Amino acid sequence: MSKGLLSVVAGNTPGVRGLVVDHLLRTSPSAVVLAVSIHDRGSGYPVVQRYTAGAGTELRETLTRGATGDPVVIFRQDLMAIRRAMAQPHVVLALPRELDVLPFLVELWRPRTGVSALGDHYEPAPVLVGVDPASFTGDLGCVHRTVPLWDGSGGAAPTTPAEVAVRQVEAADALIVPTPAGGGRRMSGATALIGRLNAHAALLTVSDCADVATELPPFLTRPAPAGASEGWRTRLEPVIVPHSPRGSGHGVDSVLWHARRPLHPERLADALGAVMMGVARSRGHLWLSSRPDAVVTWRSAGAHLELLEADRWLEAGDRNTWEAASPQRRTFASWFWHDYYGERRNEIVFTGIDLSEQRIRFTLDECLLTDGELSGGRDGWTVVPDRLLGNP
Repeated sequence: MSKGLLSVVAGNTPGVRGLVVDHLLRTSPSAVVLAVSIHDRGSGYPVVQRYTAGAGTELRETLTRGATGDPVVIFRQDLMAIRRAMAQPHVVLALPRELDVLPFLVELWRPRTGVSALGDHYEPAPVLVGVDPASFTGDLGCVHRTVPLWDGSGGAAPTTPAEVAVRQVEAADALIVPTPAGGGRRMSGATALIGRLNAHAALLTVSDCADVATELPPFLTRPAPAGASEGWRTRLEPVIVPHSPRGSGHGVDSVLWHARRPLHPERLADALGAVMMGVARSRGHLWLSSRPDAVVTWRSAGAHLELLEADRWLEAGDRNTWEAASPQRRTFASWFWHDYYGERRNEIVFTGIDLSEQRIRFTLDECLLTDGELSGGRDGWTVVPDRLLGNP
């Protein structure tokens, strides 16, 4: 039985999301659009409103309604209803900003006991994200309030508009950036930053006028390469950091820092001001001396930095933990394995404008434990005061 095709579209404004959908429909005019809005109720599941276009009257009446519940469950039901009603549908699922795209897709495609997998009925198309550069720049500077972001696992975590904006960009297989005529250097600089934050996505610029037709590349309306769902899961692994190619445009560049000994938390806390100067986005993981067994994730967007204890380092001989880890995690652990440190390491990618690679590397290197501190062993490391996460 032939499968349907599922295109996922997101955007940092309703207007740019609609623009991407319009361009996609010009390429695939028979597609069914399932547009979604989510309204947080403060506690429990949100209200999920769905709107359809291009479907039959009966199906449209069934799907165009509000429901309170897990968004993943609701969308699976909607997609299966469309699949039953149409032989080989192309569905365009237009997501709101309140959904964290990558973890949402992992949950949407995850097999569940007692029901057929979505992958038995649909092939995923490349993920399209529309980004309005002016709004993106504004969001990147907004770190003083929080917004709920649903991750597909049944809960909403508070985060900043800056973090929401960069996660959308990082989730894309293709970034669609509308540009007005004579956008100027500032607009070009914002577009360069957007492209740098996800250097592996295709970056396409289109007119910001919906009446101006832009022919999208054919691969955007075809199934994504095999293993797309595994690729989403891999990109969420806390010990896997996406590396950007070197080279600069409009002053935008990326710096990769890595080291194989623990960080002193107090020296790191004192150094944050120097490290983060000019940084728009940074992602990675740490090995803190105060928490030698914990994978501590490092994530910043704009001026907001978040450190979280996200996982445990894999240990030699701990068979249960190794079997529970994903194949990607086990592969990376074997690549980086050290006879003494195991897979423990620090790795962070910084992206921003006019970054000083020398300053970032030197400052962070100075935060590593010295030979004398390292010789004290775990008993000496763990008693070091930790202003960042607190001592365990």
